[in-house]
Amino acid sequence: MRLDRFLSEATELTRSQAKRALRQLEVSVDGETVRDASRQVSDTQDVRWQGEPLARVGWRYLMLHKPVGVECSLRPAHYPSVMSLIEIEQIERLHPVGRLDVDTSGLLLISDDGQWTHRVTSPNRACVKRYRGEIAEAMSESVAARVVQQFEKGITLQGEEKPTRPATFERVGPHEVLIGVTEGRYHQVRRMMTAVGYPLTSLHREAIGPLSLDPMLEPGECRHLRPEEIAAF
Repeated sequence: MRLDRFLSEATELTRSQAKRALRQLEVSVDGETVRDASRQVSDTQDVRWQGEPLARVGWRYLMLHKPVGVECSLRPAHYPSVMSLIEIEQIERLHPVGRLDVDTSGLLLISDDGQWTHRVTSPNRACVKRYRGEIAEAMSESVAARVVQQFEKGITLQGEEKPTRPATFERVGPHEVLIGVTEGRYHQVRRMMTAVGYPLTSLHREAIGPLSLDPMLEPGECRHLRPEEIAAF
């Protein structure tokens, strides 16, 4: 790993600030003062900044039970950021993996590994996101059968020309539905349900691909992903 990147991952320094620290002879590797930002270093070497030993934090992968009323944004406009719910070292490096609307609850992944984030969110991977929703008007089984076909065919949302990708729909009860989508269009699930005449009164994401929300997590709580959960993507 490049030394400037190591410094930015082990401290609060940005890459440009790390390079400035190197130019000012504030960094040493195994006792040797180093100025070269491209110098390759490993986690086993003794890297110090201003005499203090450093250890790289490494990639983090979190599962959060997002409550309603918080934004999946690092710069929230109207509501608190989901990041305000997390207490972790170097939180500024983390980012939400995809988004949930402010009025939608459920599984939200958070990481600082950009390549892993891309694997989870890339449309080419068609990762299914499963939602459980509540509708105000009761839906009969015959109507549900029609909606299943509409979702499989794809729905042209208001203001758009291209229909959605094939999605799954299941009527769990008169007022409860399960929906699976592989896209992340703006308010997509809610707009799809509005398009078929059954607006949602609440929406909760239960799973992303092979990963389901941990039932032990209360709204606002999070935990680190296990190695096998990270590898599942």
